[in-house]
Formats: sequence, C-alpha cells, structure tokens
Amino acid sequence: MVGASSKWQRPSNFAMKYLQEKGYRVVPVNPGSAGSKILGEMTYASVLDIPTSIKIDMVDVFQRPDRCPEVTKQAVERGASVVWLQLGIVSEEAKRIATDGGLKMVMNRCPKIEFSRLRGELSMHGFASNVISSRRRVIGGKKDDSEDGSDLKPKTESDKLDSKDAFHSGNCGFDTLSIHAGAAPDPTTGARSTPIFQTTSYVFENVDNAASLFNLQTFGNIYSRLSNPTTAVLEERLATLDKGRGATCTASGHSAQLLALFPLMQPGDTLVSSNRLYGGSITQFGKTFQKFGWNCIFVDTDDLKSVRSAVEKATNVKALWAESLANPGGSISDIEGLKQIANENGIPLIIDNTLATPYLCQPVIHGADLVVYSTTKFLSGHGNAMGGAVVDSGKFDWSKNDKFPSLSQPEPAYHGLTFQETFGDLAYTTFSHAVSLRDLGPTMAPINAFLTITGIETLSLRMEKHCQNAQKVSEFLLDHPEVDWVSYAGLPSSQYYDLVKKYTPNGAGAVFTFGLKGGFSKGISTVESCQIFSHLANVGDTRSLILHPASTTHRQLTEEQRQAAGAGDNVIRLSIGLEDADDLVRDLNRALATS
Repeated sequence: MVGASSKWQRPSNFAMKYLQEKGYRVVPVNPGSAGSKILGEMTYASVLDIPTSIKIDMVDVFQRPDRCPEVTKQAVERGASVVWLQLGIVSEEAKRIATDGGLKMVMNRCPKIEFSRLRGELSMHGFASNVISSRRRVIGGKKDDSEDGSDLKPKTESDKLDSKDAFHSGNCGFDTLSIHAGAAPDPTTGARSTPIFQTTSYVFENVDNAASLFNLQTFGNIYSRLSNPTTAVLEERLATLDKGRGATCTASGHSAQLLALFPLMQPGDTLVSSNRLYGGSITQFGKTFQKFGWNCIFVDTDDLKSVRSAVEKATNVKALWAESLANPGGSISDIEGLKQIANENGIPLIIDNTLATPYLCQPVIHGADLVVYSTTKFLSGHGNAMGGAVVDSGKFDWSKNDKFPSLSQPEPAYHGLTFQETFGDLAYTTFSHAVSLRDLGPTMAPINAFLTITGIETLSLRMEKHCQNAQKVSEFLLDHPEVDWVSYAGLPSSQYYDLVKKYTPNGAGAVFTFGLKGGFSKGISTVESCQIFSHLANVGDTRSLILHPASTTHRQLTEEQRQAAGAGDNVIRLSIGLEDADDLVRDLNRALATS
C-alpha cells in the first residue's frame, strides 16, 4: 500500500486495517515512516525496497496522479498483477505503463469498498452492490485460504470484480430488479422473503470490531437508528432502481426532505425550489426551515430564465429543488434544463420523484444528483406504510468547491475524518447514516421497510394500471359539462405532453387535478358525494382517492401560493387507483351531477 499512513483517521489506514481484517497481508510503503511499523507491518520507502521473499499480488496507491507512473514502474519491476489507484486518482500515463508491462490497472476505485460490495457489507448501509443472486450469501467474512487475491483483480471491462455466481444488476430488467435488488435468501435460515429484523441493536464481535464500527473503519450494524438489515434491503433496492450509488430511508417523506438538505445547508444558506410542490413541502421549506436559519426562494420552474436568475442572485444557494411530477397538478419538470443551471452554479439538483417512482422516471439518468421520495405513496402502494428515502447518484463531487463543508471538510465528531476524501462517491449516503440519522433520528420502522419492499415487487404492474386508469378518467372529465379544465400531462392538450415523452414515457402518472365550474363549495360537495373515491389526505394507494386541496393540504398557504401551486378554490385532486376505470367514471359522474 503506497502512501499508507499511521494516522487512523486517514483513508489509507482505513483501507489497510479493513483488508487485514479480511485476511490479506498489507505491506505499507511510505518514505516518511520507513523502518517503523504501521498496524503491525514494517514500512518500506518504496515498492522496490520490499523484500523479494514477499510476493506482491497488488499495489494499492494513495498518491497524487503525478507520482503514480513511477509507482507503476516499480510494480511492473516487482511482478505485481494489478495496480489500484485510489478514489479520486486517475493517471493515463500510469495506465499506459501498466498495460505495456502486462499489469491490469484500476483507477478511481477502492479495494476496501469493492471487497465489501461483493461480500454484501455495502448492502448493510443501503449502497447498490450491483450483485443479484438467489443463493445464500454470508455477509462479510474473510478471504478464503484457497484464494490468491484474484478476487481483487478486475475481470472483464463490463463486469469488473463481480462474483461468477451472480448477475450484474446492470444486465437485469426493471421488474427483475424490483424483486431481487438488495435481497437474497437469509444466510442462516434460508428464508427467501426478507425477514423483519425487529431489533434495536447488534452484538459486536469484540472490542476492536466495536471501535472500528464507531470509527466508520468497517461496515456493519451498531444501532437501528443508524441502520437495520430490513431497511438496508429497501435502500439498496431503491438505489439500484434509480441507478444511484446509495440510499437512506427515513420515517416519512418530510423527514427525507430534511435529511436530503441537512448535509448541504448551514444557517444563512438558501434553497431555490419550484413553487409547484405539495402544500406541506411549501410550508416546511418556507416556514419550518427558517428555524434552522435556512432560506427558501420559490420560483416557477417552467420559466428557466427565472430559475437561473434566482440561483445566481440569491445569497449562498446550496441546492435546486423540483418535483419530477408535481403534486397536485401533475406538471412535469424539465430536469435536464434545471440540471444545466445547477451545474453552472456548482450546486446539486434534487428531484422529488414521489409521484413518478423509478418506473415512470429515473431522474439520475437526466442529471439529478439526489432523488427524494415519500415511500408512503406509490412505492409501498397500499396505504399501509409510512416512509421516505433519499437516493444519492454518487456523481456530485462535494469537494469541488467550498460550499459543502459537512462533506468536504474534517468532521469533528469523527476526529477529523473527511467524508468525501475517505468515502468518495459513498460520502453523502455514509454521512446521512452516520450523522444525519444519528443526530436527527427519523428512522424508518423495519415493518414499514418490509411492507414497502413487498410493494415495490409489483411496482411496474401497479403503475401501468394506475396510468391507464388515469388516462381514461382524465379523458372523461375533459368532456364533462361541469368541468372547466383538466391538468393531466397525458392529455395531448397539456403543455407538458411533450415532456411526458422525454421524462415519463411509461405514463404521465396517476395524480392530477381538475377545475370545477363553481367555487369552494362546489369542490367540497363533489368530494363528499363520491362513493368509491375515498376522501383522505394521501396519494398512491391501490384505492382511488379524492381531495379538495384548498380546504386541506394547501389550506395553510396564502391565496397566491395556492394559485401558484395549482390548488385554487375550484380545484379537485385525484389519485387514481387500481379499480375498474368504468366504475371510477360512474362514481365521478354521479358526484358531479348531484353536487
């Protein structure tokens, strides 16, 4: 390990200690520490100084890119098989030297992380392992005595480091991932359905293992406020479906919004957000967050010029926020247009994908850096499980500017550890578990995680039927004499119809609004006249739901805010369920006629 450090807070020390625990011998190389021992091993000044009696399989490099070519030359001379350049390190010259010398080169990767990914440890914390298997798999474990280190050597270009006994998730379809991602038979009992781990805490192997867990030097469970095996399955499944790097589940959608911003915001910072949001989100952003010293500017995200102006003129803007499919009106955000503005200003784009789910829209492939969900809605899908989630794309470099000190600067609570430097593209999700959940505590209950996992297994089937029914109901309402207008992006008359083809090609969702030819009282009487539609404050249920936003979800907003959010006095919101569409049409027709 070239660049090994004796300081336990340094990433190289993390990696060395972890690999030693897994059964690998790691020889440290550091000219400044030559002649002394690091973690029990003698330190040498260079690779060539290591005694020839020690067979070198791999050289792991923690050095600046300009030093990598020389290290690679030494690796070639000593007959190593593979050279790894650590997280954030890329050197094309070193790669050329390795290739010419018959070595394999891996750049910007960490063997500790790859080992833990293949052995299932990354899954403990909601990271996408990319491994799909229906076989029992013991989590963690050590290198087998029969192994020669080849499990840390890259295989094919498209499938590096994946087990020969597993599928790579990138080669699987959406429905397969909805059922299998993150889940495997229980290694102890063989139970095929994910167990509910109803426990608060977990036994340590020994004192050293406990210290390593608390130092974030190794992966594992400490306390269920931070992580839980049932919840971790859901986290990995969501991260995989969204093509993200990791996910953090929370107790509700609102707590997910708080956790999404917590690593990014400091007192005095500003969030620029769409004004087309769920009413509770507008209240949370515009009022509650002020108690943290966080400011929010609401803008019309259909007007990209206004968005750009708000981001550029406001003070300390740390993120741009929008809903892919807006609640309640079902409008569609131009994610790529918003991403361009975010990129120009060095801030992440956060997309609330609750109404679309990954089946209709995958914001990460269009540029979103973070994706937020209320899993309570379509993901669980049955109105029986509260929850939220934040999916990290792993693509935003939190250290590229000085805007995000929580991730790019030393963390005092972990003795100066820097999350971005130590964990690379795992930094955001690691922080969310190790700091955000630790200190704020909105943990998802394991039973709710289990119910949501079960719901996601039928996500595509449900969303397809939801959208088909919504299309039929919206077309019926469009021609009804008591209806003034219908806001559903799946209608050719909608201003968002073209964006449907780009961002939600599988359907325009199942939540939309329509306006009655009447006012506040007409809306209330229509809601109260339905027999199949349930009058309640939720969306994304198997059952069809109806609501008058002005008197409920958006009641706390000003008239101007309600109008901007598409929740005026004559507006009715529908969440279309899985019943027979003809029955839904009959129920609405009767309610409109009798109200």
